[in-house]
Amino acid sequence: MNATVMPRAAEAIPKASFDLKPIFLLLAVLAVSLPLVGSPSTWLTLTVAGLAMGLIVFVIASGLTLVFGLMDVLNFGHGVFIALGAFVATSVMGFGAAAGWPGVASVFAAIAAAMLLAGAVGWAFERVIVRPVYGLHLKQILITMGGMIVGEEIIKVIWGPLQIPLPLPEVLRGAWIVPIGADGAAVERYRVLAAAIGLVVFAALVFTLNRTKIGLLIRAGVQDREMVEALGYRIRRLFVGVFVAGSALAGMGGVLWGLYQQSVVPQIGAQVNVLIFIVIIIGGLGSTFGCFVGALLVGLMANYTGFLAPKVALFSNIALMVAILLWRPQGLYPVANR
Repeated sequence: MNATVMPRAAEAIPKASFDLKPIFLLLAVLAVSLPLVGSPSTWLTLTVAGLAMGLIVFVIASGLTLVFGLMDVLNFGHGVFIALGAFVATSVMGFGAAAGWPGVASVFAAIAAAMLLAGAVGWAFERVIVRPVYGLHLKQILITMGGMIVGEEIIKVIWGPLQIPLPLPEVLRGAWIVPIGADGAAVERYRVLAAAIGLVVFAALVFTLNRTKIGLLIRAGVQDREMVEALGYRIRRLFVGVFVAGSALAGMGGVLWGLYQQSVVPQIGAQVNVLIFIVIIIGGLGSTFGCFVGALLVGLMANYTGFLAPKVALFSNIALMVAILLWRPQGLYPVANR
């Protein structure tokens, strides 16, 4: 009897279906933009640039969405880790150029150094600034913004208040010409590398969250922290680890964004913060996959509108966020039971 009941009970459990509508929205943006742009070669150039920008923003925002998803912390000081990563890149790549390191090697050395330093600072940030205000959102906003201001001032003391150039290595300058259309499409080398790094980060996060014990604990902690603690797991340590990982990802993103802009200023983190929060709100608070789709939409919209209507590009991302929230008030992929 048990053998008969069990299969029927299993059949009665509803299976979660993956929501494809946001994916169709992304594909629709790609399809509609082609006739508007007109030239296939220009469209391909803009699309690659938009995807690269979106994936860089995803790397930066993924750390913040992890922190919010597990810890329920609104960290408005996330920008300080971005700025720290960007400025570390200026020092490491400057040293690498003087020492004659290969161009790509200096980029990855800068990423490694930025992640280590940003992760260490993130550990201290969590212990000193964030820990006393767990569960208090208003205080979190105020104190983390204050932490970012202090962090920017420390960066000014170390690297100075002026803009510092961050040129691309020689091997990453220029573009490949894809034979499409009359003149061919120019695909910049650095943007291809940045897009590849962003995809690797996305794949690593998806694998970690869905195929490892740590990911299982993270997702369980999001749904029911008390139950995870009752099973004997130290959720506090997991929280700290997630915060450090999120800070390290912001440091990596700071390197990529600084190379994307080819210059850095102490306010670079604050400048990107608005874009990050737009992406997280669009994707759904705490959703990694939503953050990924939202970042791609933001990157593509910024590049398409920048080409078609430069004045509209100034507020295109805000308009995109408003439109999506009118359609789905909780974002594209809201985390259940939040």
